[in-house]
Amino acid sequence: MADPNVEAWTRANADYTDARAEAAWAKDEVDWGIWHVPESELHALPDVTGKDVVELGCGTGYVGAWLKKLGAARVVGVDPTPAQLQTARRCNERFGLGLEFVEAFAEDVPLPDAAFDLAVSEYGASIWADPGRWIPEAARLLRPGGELVFLRNSTLAILCSPDEDLPTTETLQRPQFGMYRFQWPGEGVEYHLPHGEWIRLLRANGFEILDLIEIPAPADAETHERYDYVTAEWGRKWPAEEIWVARKEA
Repeated sequence: MADPNVEAWTRANADYTDARAEAAWAKDEVDWGIWHVPESELHALPDVTGKDVVELGCGTGYVGAWLKKLGAARVVGVDPTPAQLQTARRCNERFGLGLEFVEAFAEDVPLPDAAFDLAVSEYGASIWADPGRWIPEAARLLRPGGELVFLRNSTLAILCSPDEDLPTTETLQRPQFGMYRFQWPGEGVEYHLPHGEWIRLLRANGFEILDLIEIPAPADAETHERYDYVTAEWGRKWPAEEIWVARKEA
């Protein structure tokens, strides 16, 4: 039976991600999330100059492209969806950045131990892979002292979401205790944890937590044309997205 997330992202690639990929690859500055907040304001990433980077759930590969432009020595994108990787490889050939791509789930990556200095996920493994499996895999792939940076929906936004097709509300819509696997109607499977469980999971896999960046919608932000599950007005009051930054202990 086909994986529901591979099916969902095959459809998404045909609907919109393929068409937008080259424009995303062409950008020179890293930005984060639906509000496109610049990395220069959030400071989530370490200096990647000369570093080896793995992107878990890379999709069409634009984040890896940005990191390569910033000076990363090697960037490997990992994703389970052939259609997304086909787009990523086309863009890589078009821009000549020399990225590498591996077709695999982030929970089981066919790459050697301690091969990378940075593992990053921007709405890839961070929500589409089982955290109980992909966090240990990220730890395995990182060298001692390597960093893990991942962007996800905030826990608060999920708690205030009736379902994926309805806007985030200003009241709680679901219990926090027991949240883990979410099967949205007609979509793939996502994974969301409370903050306490993220902290325990990261520590259990040898990570020191360096930062939790809760991203506000900028004053001039407008509700995203596609990702309208949360409005800009909501995002100016509460964090719709958050970036976790952790370091693998030496």
